[in-house]
Amino acid sequence: MLKSIIGKKAGMMQFFNDKGDLIPVTVIEAGPCVVVGIRTIEKDNYSAIQIAFESAKEKNLSKPEIGLFHKHNLLPKKKIKEFKVLNTSEFIIGQRINVDVFKIGDYVDVSAIAKGKGYAGVIKRHNFSMQPTTHGQSDRSRARGSSGGQGPQKVLKGTKMSGHLGNKYVTIQNLCVVSVDVKRNALLVKGSVPGVKTGTLFVRSAVKKSIYSSK
Repeated sequence: MLKSIIGKKAGMMQFFNDKGDLIPVTVIEAGPCVVVGIRTIEKDNYSAIQIAFESAKEKNLSKPEIGLFHKHNLLPKKKIKEFKVLNTSEFIIGQRINVDVFKIGDYVDVSAIAKGKGYAGVIKRHNFSMQPTTHGQSDRSRARGSSGGQGPQKVLKGTKMSGHLGNKYVTIQNLCVVSVDVKRNALLVKGSVPGVKTGTLFVRSAVKKSIYSSK
């Protein structure tokens, strides 16, 4: 069974479990998705399936995407994502993938494009401490300070500096599923996930938790 799905971030809320504990959760509109492509070892040298999510207009899609949906007589979708699987024989083109592939207690990894926050200094971007704000140093209170020394006499690669913050592909690992609502296609996971509200999320079974649980 494919333990992955494409979804959309609906927002955050409070959730009370059976013990009465309050848990901060993110609500994900997960699926329904449809299988639009199958990759096999014999033909493609790897095993994976492609699933699509969220209805779209053809005018907003590329010609290869339109051709893919026309080939299989499927309605056009906005997002397409490929997930690796061990066995593709249990999948067919047009098959629906619903939120019920997950159950309460599962751990998932959620990936998305993080919020873009523009150009930021080192205090906001890298959590640097501020410079002294007394004795005439107030104009340099948010500066990063020295970037080198007598040794290298140059700025080393990878030195933390100001620059573009956010707008990167980010993955949050090992988030626990606290509720699955099949009727509303809703998946509630503990904690926050990357991305803006209504942004696209890629949810898959947690890699590290699977490794730890097998030991």
